[in-house]
Amino acid sequence: METPHTEPVDWSAGAWLRPPVRTERTPDGGLVVEPTAGSDLWRHTSYGFVHDDAPALLAPLPAGTAVEVSFRLEWTEQFDQAGVLVRVDERNWIKAGVEVSDGAPQVGAVVTREVSDWSVAPVPEWAGREVTVRASRAGDALTVRARVAGEPWRLVRLAPLAPEAEAVAGPFCCSPSRGGLRVRFTGWRRGPADAALHPQD
Repeated sequence: METPHTEPVDWSAGAWLRPPVRTERTPDGGLVVEPTAGSDLWRHTSYGFVHDDAPALLAPLPAGTAVEVSFRLEWTEQFDQAGVLVRVDERNWIKAGVEVSDGAPQVGAVVTREVSDWSVAPVPEWAGREVTVRASRAGDALTVRARVAGEPWRLVRLAPLAPEAEAVAGPFCCSPSRGGLRVRFTGWRRGPADAALHPQD
């Protein structure tokens, strides 16, 4: 897939859905974020609880646009995670990124429409590397892809998102099972949506 041109988004352009414990700008233009202990995003399914307290730095995501978030995959504790959150409201949202589950980093997504679902695939070879997650909004769909630097995009999820819905999107992280996680975000970009779901010949 040929990626459309993107432009950097300054960290100051977003508003926090929930404030993190602390943030720190890095000399190379990145942002280190420490989420609150026990923070998460989830609604009901299987676990029976609702969490809506993860720090996420969000800006408008109009139809026909895409957002990319990059970060260093440097965490190893169960359920630690970071990536992109696309949010309409507290009952309708999609998070996608990399989460440690059962001892390995997993790329995946949670799509929530009143209740949450979850899908993952192991990516142990991504540990220690820079990961980019891309959410592209076109028509009635949100297409989520991810990759590590120098490798092709992988399709993570295709999810419904109504064209008229007002959505915001940006980097998120959370640490449901502990405190002290520090996520080093290295970039936040936006641009036009993908031209097609599948690569063109």
